[in-house]
Amino acid sequence: MLKACLNGARGCDEHLAVPVTPAELAADAARCAGLGAGAVHVHPRDAAGRESLHPSVIAAALDAIRAACPEVPVGVSTGAWIEPEPAARVAAVRAWTVLPDFASVNAHEPGAEAVAAALRERGVLVEAGLWTVDAVETYARWRVPAGRILVECMAEDPAVALADAAAMLSALPPSAAEGPPVLLHAEGPATWSVLAEAVHRGLHSRVGLEDTLLLPDGSIAPDNAALVVAALAAGAR
Repeated sequence: MLKACLNGARGCDEHLAVPVTPAELAADAARCAGLGAGAVHVHPRDAAGRESLHPSVIAAALDAIRAACPEVPVGVSTGAWIEPEPAARVAAVRAWTVLPDFASVNAHEPGAEAVAAALRERGVLVEAGLWTVDAVETYARWRVPAGRILVECMAEDPAVALADAAAMLSALPPSAAEGPPVLLHAEGPATWSVLAEAVHRGLHSRVGLEDTLLLPDGSIAPDNAALVVAALAAGAR
């Protein structure tokens, strides 16, 4: 599966094509899905442009996207930078009136397992975000099973990111081979090298303006659709 990650923490100040409003997210999601993206991941914003887990903000984004492309799974982030207090993140998840198909939970963040448990209680697929080998070991102690594992390489240097990918993949529990699917991705300059590694390993991957503003040739990507086209051309599926 190729997931389109449409905006992340970026705003229009970084790239004019970054979708922010529900209508913009919906239009971008439909374009990317039409090109072959199998899922979309978004960071909904409130009226002031801030990332938010508030039920009304989540509902507005999800409703718009599903109206535009109802067959495409859509997910959100529960990152601690959106709501630093773990109990508040759990409360937000329990208050959602419209549920995403999946949500990412970064295993290294305080309260991560409680957030994952709240998502499971609501029937939302949990994506365990693993940024380091230590995070892999933390996830291995979770009592809440994830529906998908995200191996996320945060180093900008491609060589370092690839080494980190190999280390984290090797550190996954032996049961991972029979467990949830793994999505491998990076950010910034390492995006395309790690996407190629994901293709080589037969893993899920992702691309979008959240991760990179550049096409594989180093030119500025005009939009998320162009990044999806480039990823598909590189063999991502």
